[in-house]
Amino acid sequence: MKGWTDSFAAYLDRRVVMVLLLGFSSGLPLLLTFSTLSAWLKSEGISRTAIGVFALVGTPYALKFLWSPLIDRLPLPVLTRMLGRRRSWGVLIQVLLIVGILALGATDPVGQIWLTAGLAVVVAFLSASQDIVIDAYRVEILDEDQQGPGAGAVQTGYRLAMLAAGAGALLVASTHGWFAAYATMAALLSVGLGVFLLGHEPEIKVSAATLERERRAAEFLQRRPDLKGTPGKVAAWLYGAVVCPFADIMSRPGWVAMLLFVIGYKMGEAMAGAMANTLYIEMGFALDEIAWVSKIFGFGATIAGTIIGGALVARLGVMRALLIFGVLQSLGNLFYVVQAMAGHNIWALAVCVFAENLTAGMAGSALVAYISGLCNLAYTATQYALLSSLTAVGRTLFASASGKLADMLGWVDFFLLTTVVTVPALLLLPWLMRQQGRVATEPG
Repeated sequence: MKGWTDSFAAYLDRRVVMVLLLGFSSGLPLLLTFSTLSAWLKSEGISRTAIGVFALVGTPYALKFLWSPLIDRLPLPVLTRMLGRRRSWGVLIQVLLIVGILALGATDPVGQIWLTAGLAVVVAFLSASQDIVIDAYRVEILDEDQQGPGAGAVQTGYRLAMLAAGAGALLVASTHGWFAAYATMAALLSVGLGVFLLGHEPEIKVSAATLERERRAAEFLQRRPDLKGTPGKVAAWLYGAVVCPFADIMSRPGWVAMLLFVIGYKMGEAMAGAMANTLYIEMGFALDEIAWVSKIFGFGATIAGTIIGGALVARLGVMRALLIFGVLQSLGNLFYVVQAMAGHNIWALAVCVFAENLTAGMAGSALVAYISGLCNLAYTATQYALLSSLTAVGRTLFASASGKLADMLGWVDFFLLTTVVTVPALLLLPWLMRQQGRVATEPG
């Protein structure tokens, strides 16, 4: 009993609370370019296939590793001296994000569809950049034994934001219009801005082996006749900021299987989520019904899933938790099939939302803890950006075809597909667990 109490008491630590608030800021912009935007487009009469293609505006989430080395290592004039490396980038990006969300909410999707799409991409880019900073800050301020509860906290904050950007935005839109909804969400980003302004800068932790590897590379580059002086320093910086983080990942045993697993683990949930609001609207549910049942009723299940998931990661271990929660997450998608067959049935909607949110929350906490544990603290922002970008592949590239697949297959077969699409990733887990055990038992 004491072990369970300690697991949940970790959520009261000040640093974990800070992570919760940052998770809220991280989750707000996502739905504004994903399912909430889909609901806006559907309510304006945009076609189902076009709504599915709009999932491509989330491409920056899958590509954020490309510019993460800049955010990881590049200082900002004035701001970095005042706030430190992580906090300076956090403040700058969040201010720009507030402006971007306001601009997106001011567009007209019917008459300005390309402007809406373009600003949605800008918001997604800034949101992905914000995630780079928040994820690095979270991993660096938490101790190793806090990563499980930290994963639960960031996912809880993330889901609180999804409630706000989902149910909250729909409710505001139903009475005051879509610009008011987006303006409200922009104002809520001040939560994360306050954490970066008032919080502390994490200590930079670099292992001796990492420092030595970068030192040898810098000396080698400086000895090159064509790289004397400034060119050599720039080349050394690029080596440490860009080459080393990816080389470090590729030095791990089974790294290809590890990356494939990260890509596939949440793919089924992403595909189903891209079409969830469209399904509900086609089943005859009004926006306020979706808000109250799909978002608010599911809120309790989501919070329970993320908190229980984070606590169980510490009890079960990350790998076992990933396997158990991954199976439950796939089974949760079957309830969309029930909803598609039930039609406009408020109780079927409630059960569907409860099951999906509970299992997705548990699986999300486990995946965040897993990715956090893979990061070398010398390259936290870059490596976490790379790994989390891979999780976004399913949400963007694959989810973008979800509307077309739903048209071709029908709702029942489409959601059955989302149930089994994660199976290949789950089959990789036992092999990854054996690899991890083999490395742990190797001498030295």
